[in-house]
Amino acid sequence: MITPHQKRILTQIDPRTWEHPADRAALNALRKVPVFDQVLRTVFGFFGEKPLRLAFLSGSVRVSETQYPRVHRLYMEACRTLDVQPYPLYVQQAQVLNAFAFGMQKPFIVLNSFTVQELDDDELSFVLGHEIGHVMSGHTLYLTMMVVLYQLSLVGFPIVGLAARAVLTALMEWQRKAELSCDRAGILAVQDPEPAMRTMLKFAGGKTGETNVGDFLAQAEEYRETNDLADQVFKVLNVLGLTHPAPVIRAAEIRTWFESGAYERIVAGDYRRRGEPETAYAEDVAAATASYRDSARDAFNNAQQAARKVVDSFRQGFGTR
Repeated sequence: MITPHQKRILTQIDPRTWEHPADRAALNALRKVPVFDQVLRTVFGFFGEKPLRLAFLSGSVRVSETQYPRVHRLYMEACRTLDVQPYPLYVQQAQVLNAFAFGMQKPFIVLNSFTVQELDDDELSFVLGHEIGHVMSGHTLYLTMMVVLYQLSLVGFPIVGLAARAVLTALMEWQRKAELSCDRAGILAVQDPEPAMRTMLKFAGGKTGETNVGDFLAQAEEYRETNDLADQVFKVLNVLGLTHPAPVIRAAEIRTWFESGAYERIVAGDYRRRGEPETAYAEDVAAATASYRDSARDAFNNAQQAARKVVDSFRQGFGTR
């Protein structure tokens, strides 16, 4: 029997176990288009994986038993829990709460120094599990390409034309779904949903001793239940330039997943193992469609209604008949 302080080793757990249906469908769709992968690999080959790796070797601290031993201990535990060999892990100097996974052939994980300072052990374990989840799910190629394309778009690099911008927009939409998947991986690494909620609160600006998770979750529910037409439209517009869903939304999604019973089933040993047959692509699409059909339809309808109202108001203001 596992005590509350022990973690179950999720032997041979397959990342499909925790992947959000919309993430699975989007990533499968990308992988089904060989030209898309080829284009991304060509761009990546132009800039190279080696310069990225060298940048972190030269400007960051590689975590080990003697460098950031606390982080190393938590990282090794998270890797054991998710039954995966550790990837290179770095800490870079940055005063922003963040972490990310990079690389194509040789993935690696980076923590910002502020993340290490601000998060307690369980919260940091959640973040480490989240990033491990990205690597295990094969996200790093796409995450790296998204960052490269985004940075190029900021400086107006010629390669970022209309087609590349469309790819970047699609990648950013996919990443928002991928983050929901890897939040689940983070929970499985720490095997407690509470640190995940606290981490989301801190990402939103919360401070230990000055905020509480209960009120934060109430705030998330208030956001989700807002039915005002204009608010629904702004919800769609607000995320278009973001790579991550809003922290309150991530917290609400975490709670929904936990309350569905999926977490308890996985920890009890009911999960997909590596090597088991792939889920049919049509099934992934169907699952994603079922998950997002209503929200997408409502958002589209609300946008149409809002546009009509704007046009009507202009007509009235200018006396158009």
